[in-house]
Amino acid sequence: MKVYLILTQILYVIGLLPWFVFWGLSFMSFDSGVGAANLGFVLAITIYPIAVVACSIIAWVIHKRKKRAAVIVNLIPMLWVLGLGSLFLL
Repeated sequence: MKVYLILTQILYVIGLLPWFVFWGLSFMSFDSGVGAANLGFVLAITIYPIAVVACSIIAWVIHKRKKRAAVIVNLIPMLWVLGLGSLFLL
């Protein structure tokens, strides 16, 4: 269990490196004007590090009592990783 938490969180930290580049470039979506879709796009990218930190803390706090819940909570930031990975495949 601890190995799983450590490995996935290392993956999330490695994901922060390209996140910074994508976060900076995401503001280019406002070039055609400010809209709800643009704001949602930038907000979804901006929330990734907050989700990583919050989910990591929660998973470590509950990992001894509720192992399954800790795994599920720790997988929430994987939604961003899989979303970015799917963009690379397209």
